[in-house]
Amino acid sequence: MATLAMACESDGVLGVVAPLALAATVGTCLVVDLDPRGPRYPGNGSLAELVDQGPRLDDLRPSRNGVAVLRNGGIEPTAAGDIIGALVQGWPNVVLRLPRLASTLAIPLVPVIPLLPGGMTTVIDRPAVYQRLGFHEKAPGPGLTMPTPPRGVVAALIEGRMPGRRRWIRAWGQVWSMPWV
Repeated sequence: MATLAMACESDGVLGVVAPLALAATVGTCLVVDLDPRGPRYPGNGSLAELVDQGPRLDDLRPSRNGVAVLRNGGIEPTAAGDIIGALVQGWPNVVLRLPRLASTLAIPLVPVIPLLPGGMTTVIDRPAVYQRLGFHEKAPGPGLTMPTPPRGVVAALIEGRMPGRRRWIRAWGQVWSMPWV
């Protein structure tokens, strides 16, 4: 069972699709949005509803292979700690989408940083996933550099469709084996 937390502070679209791409690289994975002001991912239910109504056994484990997404619904992660813990225990793979890089979770954190031209790329003091955006920029620090995502793949992920294991999505698979701190 593997769990990773992800945060992308400086690019809203990348912050929405990167967790989905990472989840799509493993057989069965749950993406849980821990941002109370996060996107309204497609699908039924939310983390806030699970906290309010209590989870059913079917909520705490996968019923099929593939990617499942649990949008936030307006709740702070601290108020959902027990539910998050139960989801992490019940699912084989979990990606937690965070609103910012600061995290008090005892889960490896994967910073996602867009590579911007002209020295505008955010520099942090730890390994990160650097996302190419069509510019020929080098990563300013250690970590992984992802190829430029195709527009159609990004659009499919935003619309709630899994576009298959395209090159960009396959590249995210290496994130699972990195030693994140």
